[in-house]
Amino acid sequence: MTELVAGIIDVFAEVPLTGNPLAVVQGADDLTGEQMRRIAGEFNQAETTFIMRSTRADWKLRSFTASGVEVFGAGHNALGAWLWLGEHGDLGSLGTARTFRQEIGTDVLPIELVSIDGRVHGRMRQAPLRMSAALEDIGPLASALGLADGDILSEPNPRPADTGAAHLMVRVHDAGVVDKARPDARTLLAVLGKTAAEGCYVYAFDRNVPERAYARFFNPTVGLWEDAATGTAAGPLAAYLAATGNLKAGELEIEQGTKMGRRSILRIRLTPDPELSGTGIVVLRGMFSL
Repeated sequence: MTELVAGIIDVFAEVPLTGNPLAVVQGADDLTGEQMRRIAGEFNQAETTFIMRSTRADWKLRSFTASGVEVFGAGHNALGAWLWLGEHGDLGSLGTARTFRQEIGTDVLPIELVSIDGRVHGRMRQAPLRMSAALEDIGPLASALGLADGDILSEPNPRPADTGAAHLMVRVHDAGVVDKARPDARTLLAVLGKTAAEGCYVYAFDRNVPERAYARFFNPTVGLWEDAATGTAAGPLAAYLAATGNLKAGELEIEQGTKMGRRSILRIRLTPDPELSGTGIVVLRGMFSL
């Protein structure tokens, strides 16, 4: 029987039982892809990240949803794994900021970690922004989200944006409309299937603070109904807003997961590529027997 160090970390959380929970499995070098999928199903979290050795970077990461779909991009799946390693002491001293490299799919991306007041904080760069054609007909999209056509704004247009994973960015009037969304999975999947997008990020600006947004994320493509914190959507959102002249400061703070009872805060800085930052709390650590 093989035993692997594993557990759960609440990512983008300031206190336990908030943020976006991520299952983490260390020492996964000898696991097959099928074993990883089954372990992810056993944890039944939005995503499970497996940490293994790399010849191209400090560590290699592979992430799977509970339904067994492998996902890429540098979001909570990656940040959580590095926070886990830092909290466990596997990265050495983090009293001063240090930069590591992570292999995710075909990409090798940097992540900066530092310990502040006993908590490990991470900041990681995502890939440059890639945009696909805007969605011209918003009627089917509005219907799929359970909204009226007039709830969706056209500045900027609903459009797939990608800094590691492509998601449809959908701006609505205010936070109340964001919370009003009641997507139909089959209909939304049909809408997304006609675009280059995998998931759908519904957001609204804070009326008083233009550098803040409130968002919800839905991804029926990978069987993820709603996600509490989605770094692979937050990064491209900030980059897309900046590219269309809708974000002047180069920084964006996003509140997500509140509707689910898992309030999360994601911070993006454009340098000019998106940098996602946050912290997390290890809530469970043990051994996974296989």
